[in-house]
Amino acid sequence: MPGVCLPPAATAPKKLHYAWVVAGITFLILLVTAGVRATPSILIIPLEREFHWTRAAISGAIAVNIALFGIIGPFAASFMGRYGLRKIILFALALLAFAVALSSTMHYRWELMLFWGVLVGTGSGVTALVLAAVVVNRWFEERRGLVLGMLTAANATGQLVFLPFLAKLVTTHGWRSAVYFVAAIAAVVFFIVLFWMKDSPADVGLLAYGAIPQDSPAITPVARPPLGALVWAAKSREFWILAGSFFVCGASTNGLVQVHLIPMCLDFGIPQVQAASLLAAMGIFDFFGTIVSGWLSDRYDNRWLLFWYYGLRGLSLLFLPFSNFSFYGLSLFAMFYGLDWIATVPPTVRLTAQRFGPERANLVFGWIFAGHQLGAGVAAFGAGLSRTLLLSYLPAFFAAGALCIIAASLTLAISRPPKPVVPKPVAA
Repeated sequence: MPGVCLPPAATAPKKLHYAWVVAGITFLILLVTAGVRATPSILIIPLEREFHWTRAAISGAIAVNIALFGIIGPFAASFMGRYGLRKIILFALALLAFAVALSSTMHYRWELMLFWGVLVGTGSGVTALVLAAVVVNRWFEERRGLVLGMLTAANATGQLVFLPFLAKLVTTHGWRSAVYFVAAIAAVVFFIVLFWMKDSPADVGLLAYGAIPQDSPAITPVARPPLGALVWAAKSREFWILAGSFFVCGASTNGLVQVHLIPMCLDFGIPQVQAASLLAAMGIFDFFGTIVSGWLSDRYDNRWLLFWYYGLRGLSLLFLPFSNFSFYGLSLFAMFYGLDWIATVPPTVRLTAQRFGPERANLVFGWIFAGHQLGAGVAAFGAGLSRTLLLSYLPAFFAAGALCIIAASLTLAISRPPKPVVPKPVAA
């Protein structure tokens, strides 16, 4: 009516984009599989006592687990492109639950190698950080660095949530109770994925989060040959720098600290539950440090971020043997080391995408991550061998600290990303 002011039309509330649901499910998958991977660190001493296996022999199975966790990644990325995320993840979770549950019946070292080495390594390799890269690149156009930081932090959160509780289970009810619990959790996540996981935004009639229709046409993921991607990427200097620095990253985190910190603390008279709580404290710092790293990777030169991350980690590892393993010394180590435990992942993923393009980034990062896990496998076995032959873990920690300092300097040799060409305005 003339002269009457009508209220503005009510705007419909914005619905939560399904990309965030997928990100949440992926966080849960990575959290649980991180808990599965962390479990062997609290089984080393019980298995040593019950079966009289040497620490080097147990570490050998863990090294195979860690190496497969990385090597499977590029093939998993290719299979996800061919068969879809959901089917591949369901296969991996079923395999993990099956292998972990059966490990409760083992009595021989070959069974340890089969269950915790080959089968758990294969299942967890399918749900490695390559999964996070695939989800981020497929479901998000905006907030990629932040989301990747959150998904990467799930690895730290997994040990934060599980390790102290599992250590308590092992202490009070034996190592098999911890195995049953981990297998049951993997089975629960299987059904969550079965009902709510989606392969791509097109499955729910959406574009990727932040995508603009006219600028971002729907692209069907293409399965590319993993070995072909490796041959192509290996011609680049940047690939070898990123893979080499990630080799050091794995050697100084998953292979060394995650596997052997608890047994080393026991050597210094620190109880297993208290040592597991130390790892959990690192997980708290890493959870925030990795999310902040994702935020920083969207805004600053990722080469310099990697320089500082590797440098500070190396200094913290070199400091640990001089901490006297006192409460204050270990607390200081947990804070500085924990803040950049896996903070290297978001800058590495972004550098990979910048150098090799979004279409090949997932597969190339899969091979770079394989380098990470090969380093972790070498460190896991090497540290166990050091403890068996030299009766000390300290040489392994000194070597890892020195390698981190070298990796820090290598990252600055990565070439700067090309600046986008801005067309000059044309006079009318």
